[in-house]
Amino acid sequence: MQDLNLPKYDFKLKTIDGSTHIFDLIRKKYVKLTDEEWVRQHLINYLVSHKGYAMNWMAVEYSLSFNSMKKRADIVCFNHSGSPLMIVECKSAKVKISQPVFEQIARYNASLHVPYLLVSNGLEHLCCQMDYQKKSYRFLQQIPNFKEIN
Repeated sequence: MQDLNLPKYDFKLKTIDGSTHIFDLIRKKYVKLTDEEWVRQHLINYLVSHKGYAMNWMAVEYSLSFNSMKKRADIVCFNHSGSPLMIVECKSAKVKISQPVFEQIARYNASLHVPYLLVSNGLEHLCCQMDYQKKSYRFLQQIPNFKEIN
């Protein structure tokens, strides 16, 4: 797998039916290792190990509805009261972070109204803070620590 712009972690990998699987700490099971899953697992570990997010307050492939269509957010982080705090959209390192990618996470946010959005391909990470009163957002220099935003 490709090196990412995130710290390296000692992942649990195993082969199942001829394909590599990686252990997901949140779902507590092995899942097929794809380029996008590689980014997701790095981000989960980064958020927990370096940014203070608790695994107990994270959901992977979180179900939501948008215009009566079922969708799944890659990662949703919650605050201590159980309210959604941040949506994380993971893309393969081969996918450029672009306007359509941000539009995808914005559609997901239409149902959750979280204060923070994060999009990453493992090489580039774009995080923004929403301001619903002003109907605007601002990009942050870095991914915020959990203590800063909770």
